[in-house]
Amino acid sequence: MIRRAAFAIFILAALGGLVIMLWPEPARRSAAETEFQLLDGRKLALAELRGRPVLVAFWATSCKPCVEELPDLIKLYKELHPKGFELIAVAMPYDRPLDVQNFVRERSVPYPVALDVEGKVVRAFDGVPYVPMAFLISPEGKIVYQQTGRLDIPKARRIIEAGLPKK
Repeated sequence: MIRRAAFAIFILAALGGLVIMLWPEPARRSAAETEFQLLDGRKLALAELRGRPVLVAFWATSCKPCVEELPDLIKLYKELHPKGFELIAVAMPYDRPLDVQNFVRERSVPYPVALDVEGKVVRAFDGVPYVPMAFLISPEGKIVYQQTGRLDIPKARRIIEAGLPKK
């Protein structure tokens, strides 16, 4: 009796593993067409970045994990931007623009930073309940990875590098 039960458990586990391996990957949704209002006054449409991997990172000046991951994002940007990667940091609507501007200047943030005073970008990404929160968009405009909390840099790097233009 015990052998039959063990065998049945083994078969069920094997079938479960097979189902997981063969289950189709969830459909990747397209990133909403949105426009970023950058700190320097320029506007940048997400559609303009098609053809390259883009990381949209939501953050706040008062968010400790956001501040802690900043050096990693700067390093990632400096290494991969010359190869075709783009990173847009979006300050949360509750962040005062002057605070964002001072934060970015004091820390020499090299990538584009957007203000979202009216919350349009947050709504375009179906709401951002927590920060940091990041969306990695493929060159085709699909959200291929998203994460709440500090970004898993090694995983994000692998996905980004796979989407960079081949030389």
